[in-house]
Amino acid sequence: MNWLTQVLLLLGSLSMLLAAIGLLRFPDFYTRAHAGTKAASLGAGLILFAAIIQVEEADIVIRVWLTIFFVFITIPVAGHLLGRAAYLRGHPQWPGDNVDEWKERENHDDRNKPGN
Repeated sequence: MNWLTQVLLLLGSLSMLLAAIGLLRFPDFYTRAHAGTKAASLGAGLILFAAIIQVEEADIVIRVWLTIFFVFITIPVAGHLLGRAAYLRGHPQWPGDNVDEWKERENHDDRNKPGN
């Protein structure tokens, strides 16, 4: 195993570890979803890229590239959809320093309606 593969495996594992710590330590659903999607997809991508470097068969390399593409497309989109669904259902946000841009947009749209 060459040094580049080892570095990629280490970085991917550290990213996955940070995602797991973020899932345990962050205060609300939205920040946990952010940690679970961003850091986990980066970690999976790095680990899969390390597999590409190590494997020599072309059909396996193509499958791993497709897996990387699938991971980077689906995981962030799924996290966004879960966060939006939670927001629209009224799931509470952390009461710390938040900027709720969707609520500001709704209030701005309500003021611009005819009859107000």
